[in-house]
Amino acid sequence: MGPATPHTLSPEAAMLTWNLDPTKILMRHEFAAVLADLNSRAARSGQSRLNRAILRLACCCGLRVSEIGGLRLADVCLAGPRPHLRIRACNAKGGRSRRVPLWWDAGTLADLVAWRAERVAQGGGRDADPFICSVQAHRRGQPLQRHALRRRFLTACKALGRDRLRLLTIHHGRHTFISHALASGRTLAEVRDAAGHSSVLVTSAYLHVNWRGGSVRRIAKSSPCRTLFETFFAESAERAPPGAH
Repeated sequence: MGPATPHTLSPEAAMLTWNLDPTKILMRHEFAAVLADLNSRAARSGQSRLNRAILRLACCCGLRVSEIGGLRLADVCLAGPRPHLRIRACNAKGGRSRRVPLWWDAGTLADLVAWRAERVAQGGGRDADPFICSVQAHRRGQPLQRHALRRRFLTACKALGRDRLRLLTIHHGRHTFISHALASGRTLAEVRDAAGHSSVLVTSAYLHVNWRGGSVRRIAKSSPCRTLFETFFAESAERAPPGAH
C-alpha cells in the first residue's frame, strides 16, 4: 500500500471532527509507556492486572464504559480462528449488539485470555459472572460501577503524568481504538462494525486523525497475528521518547 493521502470528509462528517483532536487519543509512545508500566507491576499486583484488562478493553477494543461494565464471561468468545467479544444490545448504545474482534491484535488477545483465566481461578466460572470485577478481598467478583471503571482507567494511565491525565477520560480509549484501527489499514466497514457505529459516516470522522500530524500514521494492513496495536506499540516501545517508560 502506498503512502496515505488526505481524505475529503463530507460536511456531516466534518462536523464530527471537533472533538477528535490528538489530545483525546493515546499515541503510540503513550500507550507503550502505559503498557510497560502495567506489565512491570502485573506479576505482583492483581490491581494492575485488572487495570490492564480495562485499558485493553477501552483502547484496543473500543468498548464504552457501559459495555465494559456489562461484559460477562460468556461474552468473551475464544474458541475458533476469530476470537471476539460479544457486546449485548442491553449494554450497547442504541441497543445495537455487535462482535468486537480480538484476533486483530495478539497482545490484546493474550492479556484478555490471561485475565479470563484469572477470573475463573477466582471462582468466577459461571457464564453470567462479570468479566471485569473487583479484586478486593471483601468485594471479590462483584461488578464495578461506571465511576470505578473511569477511575481505574486513569490509574492505569498514571505513567503519562498528571498534566496528561487531566485531558483523558475512559471514552478516549474508544477514540484511540477507532483511530489506530483505521490507521492500521482496517476498512471503514470493519471499524464501523467493531465500534458499533450507526453508519460509516460516523466512522469516517476519524480518518482525519490518520493523516494530520505524524504520531498516528497509516501503515499497510498486516496479517491477523500482528495487526493494530501490536504493530503500532511493539514498534514504538523501542522508539519511545526518553522518560516515556
